[in-house]
Amino acid sequence: MKKEIHIFFTALMFYTRIPCPKKIDHNPDYLNKASRYFPIIGWIVGAVAFGVFSLFNYLMTVEIAVIFSMIASILVTGAFHEDGFADVCDGFGGGWTKEKILLIMKDSAIGAYGAIGVVLLFLLKFKTLSDIVSSVEIINTKYQILILLIFVSAHSLSRLAAISIVFTHEYSREDATSKSKPIAQNYTWREVVGAFFFGLLPLILLAYFQWQFLLVLVPIFITRFFMARYFQKWIDGYTGDCLGATQQVCEVVFYISIIVLWKFI
Repeated sequence: MKKEIHIFFTALMFYTRIPCPKKIDHNPDYLNKASRYFPIIGWIVGAVAFGVFSLFNYLMTVEIAVIFSMIASILVTGAFHEDGFADVCDGFGGGWTKEKILLIMKDSAIGAYGAIGVVLLFLLKFKTLSDIVSSVEIINTKYQILILLIFVSAHSLSRLAAISIVFTHEYSREDATSKSKPIAQNYTWREVVGAFFFGLLPLILLAYFQWQFLLVLVPIFITRFFMARYFQKWIDGYTGDCLGATQQVCEVVFYISIIVLWKFI
């Protein structure tokens, strides 16, 4: 149990800005095993975002509350995944060879493709989240739980989609030049089972309200499939930035899917 707690805190330290015990470090062995807890990071980020949303929704309008919830999720993760998304936009938008794409993604400066991509990403998040929470009566305790599970499921499922690429594809960079190393270069069945269990559990709880919520898995993993194939085609695998981009895109796809489902359930 002590070892598992250490592994969990390794994932927490790697993917968030939340303070961890001083004895926790980037132990390569623990870092590989920490992928099983990656979706739990989504639980934490989603719960924080929901908590901030609930507070500001009580004090202000839904739209302002959504903005503050987005800010909270960015602060908790240090914009880790958003930065990866921006780098992928710049790399694949401006590069036409594997070497050029990887070189652009390594650059810490953001370019036009990255800036435009992040702005559009945030607009989609804002609009979809605003529409979702405006569609339910948040004052009712039952619906508060529903919105909480939507927040948590979005973050856990998108992280599951991202980390699953590690289980099926090779890391693209052959040297140590990456700004963002993959969390699992070596893994066992425990990492795969753990990631899927923790990634799917919030959605299973969400399905208690309507089983149709399970259908969001289809567009999310279709998106994951095509993004992974796109990365494979251009850079022969993935990088840490690719995982971050996958997480961000799949999170938005989750919100869009919820809106579409609510038209029919």
